[in-house]
Amino acid sequence: MTLTPEELDALRLSFVVATRSVLISLPLATLIAWLLVRGRFRGRFALDALVHLPLVLPPVVVGYLLLVLFGRRGPIGGWLHDAFGVQLAFTTAGAALATAVMSFPLMVRAIRLSLEAVDRGFEDAARTLGAGPADRFLSVTLPLMLPGILAGSVTAFAASLGEFGAVITFVANIPGETRTLPLALYTAIQTPDGDAAAARIATLSLLLGFSGLAFAEWLARRIRRTLGQT
Repeated sequence: MTLTPEELDALRLSFVVATRSVLISLPLATLIAWLLVRGRFRGRFALDALVHLPLVLPPVVVGYLLLVLFGRRGPIGGWLHDAFGVQLAFTTAGAALATAVMSFPLMVRAIRLSLEAVDRGFEDAARTLGAGPADRFLSVTLPLMLPGILAGSVTAFAASLGEFGAVITFVANIPGETRTLPLALYTAIQTPDGDAAAARIATLSLLLGFSGLAFAEWLARRIRRTLGQT
């Protein structure tokens, strides 16, 4: 399967956007997962619902909300542009933000399940040996959460490669800037005699998605065996 320069550019841009998306999401996803599992505060249910909201909203709605909030005239986007000269709408950075929002619940879910499986007895043992909260988290809890963190990151990366609705609504379909693989597929479908290009891009997307999910599952199992959790 030979890709054209335009398709290769869309593939490259997809990897750039997905990588930025994971880097944006990972620290916050770990914190949110911790709060949902270990936190005891009013509004935890509302936070849980807010985190998972992108899963039940149409992606176009998410993209529209991002445009309202982070567009040049939005309350956040306008401030970012005036204060720092940063523009997110219709840019690669905005595409990364859109994919991060859509894949965030998947990452939180994986990390949360991993944290719930952590044996609190190990943390209690570290506490009796004099380890403080930060030491317990870095030396005991975080390594045991690692399967979920890595699996969630890979799954979110794979999901980011396929995000369409939020991206095209928030950052449009700009070649070389925001045209990722799903948008390139959409463009090919809308182009006369674009059937061959659409078939290539669809096949590539299927291979990437399947490979990402398979790798996430293999990685999680491998780390669990290493940590003696299976």
